[in-house]
Amino acid sequence: MNTKFLVLGSNSFSGASFTDYLLEQGHTVVGTSRSPEPVAAFLPYRWQPQRADDFSFHQLDLNHDLDALMALIEQEQPGYVVNFAAQSMVGESWKNPDHWFMTNLVSTVRLHERLRHCKFLRKYVHITTPEVYGSTAGFIAENTPFNPSTPYAVSRAAADMSLHSYFAAYDFPVVFTRAANVFGPGQQLYRIVPRTILFIRLGRKLQLHGGGYSERSFIHIRDVSDATLRVALDGRPGDTYHISTSRIVTIRALVELICERLGVRFADCVEEVGERLGKDAAYQLDSGKIRRELGWSGHVTLEQGIDETIAWVDRWFDVLKDQPCDYLHKP
Repeated sequence: MNTKFLVLGSNSFSGASFTDYLLEQGHTVVGTSRSPEPVAAFLPYRWQPQRADDFSFHQLDLNHDLDALMALIEQEQPGYVVNFAAQSMVGESWKNPDHWFMTNLVSTVRLHERLRHCKFLRKYVHITTPEVYGSTAGFIAENTPFNPSTPYAVSRAAADMSLHSYFAAYDFPVVFTRAANVFGPGQQLYRIVPRTILFIRLGRKLQLHGGGYSERSFIHIRDVSDATLRVALDGRPGDTYHISTSRIVTIRALVELICERLGVRFADCVEEVGERLGKDAAYQLDSGKIRRELGWSGHVTLEQGIDETIAWVDRWFDVLKDQPCDYLHKP
């Protein structure tokens, strides 16, 4: 069944990868992001040109172009709107917290207020974050109370709570996804997996915050895209779905694994630096709900995903070596 999706934040790693997955499944996609499309290395749907036939891109900023965005939505009348658009960096949110609250809360709520009047909308998929829970002890379910510890996490939690009120008051057809740490080919270079690989290829030292002892679950973006589509099509309105693996590793162990796959010594590639402010020690998400209710399961192992990302870095190395490796903030 060909279904039209509008993807907000289609230039983001998750948004671009989900767009590619939708096109692979035969759907039509309208993408929007506040910036022009980046180089093709970061856009999986550009790697196979024939997939782009069912894709159109529009440069629209959620903070400044809401009227134009809603005009596009009214024109296209997508059955599904999937929102990846957010200020997403955690540590940097302490520097300009108002920017995070404007994008992740104020502008997002304004969007929801307009969307709730769109009768053609079957489902609104809100891509949120496990950061809303704060640091966790043991695997947690979707009904775990929020305990955000950074401006980023607070801004996301507030938007989630607002959406729950919209569901209760207006029967707004929202579903939520919270994924573990996503990775894979096409990811921005300031993220830990591609950054480690590229730095090793460039002979640069990687800074490991706090020694790398915080714990995370890393999940391949293709598995996350599959889960997101299942939630969009069959998820229960008002519900949240965790997308995660049961394998928990420290950041240090992840970097050690990448070094092993590349045949280099960990000690030669890393320098330890101080911990980031407000960094949570662990996120452990119980993903049993989406497995039981929607039949989802992950298929890409951490080792396979790292090898795929290494191959991507090597394929696009001449382009990636000249791209910024650090996060560049845009208000």
